Amino acid sequence: MYKKITLIVLIFTVFISCKLKDDASDEVANKKIQPKDSTIVGADQDENGCLASAGYTWSKLNKECVRAFTGIQLNPAANVATEDVTLCAYVLFNSNADKAEVFLPDEKSFILTRSAEGKPWVFNEYQLIPKNGYILTKDGTTIYSGDGEIGNKVTGSDNPEGQE
Repeated sequence: MYKKITLIVLIFTVFISCKLKDDASDEVANKKIQPKDSTIVGADQDENGCLASAGYTWSKLNKECVRAFTGIQLNPAANVATEDVTLCAYVLFNSNADKAEVFLPDEKSFILTRSAEGKPWVFNEYQLIPKNGYILTKDGTTIYSGDGEIGNKVTGSDNPEGQE
């Protein structure tokens, strides 16, 4: 009789311990893992509603979100052959080209105005000179230059203008 009771207790203990192990496994499996960073992707709108993560920035000149890098690219005078677009300046013009907005790396944009066709666009110590493309000077020193090639202007969507 002692052997039967021992056997029953042993079987009961094995079943109980297996059940406890299953419960512990279920608890770990069902535990919700919280992300360390609760930042929502695409929620980086600036005060004007432009999505920086998608390359958009506010254009003071055009009064809309634009991708500045779709304008005229000007390379740094110290490194004209650079392929690092984060070091470049970009220029966007208004519809009648009497104003130009310049986007410098890591700085706020500014608007230059020209008095007549063929004249440079001017803002304080900056001048944008149309010469074999464009040259941007500060206090008479060339700081950026480019061949004047214009990229696709993209506004409000990911499709270049005129393309479906």
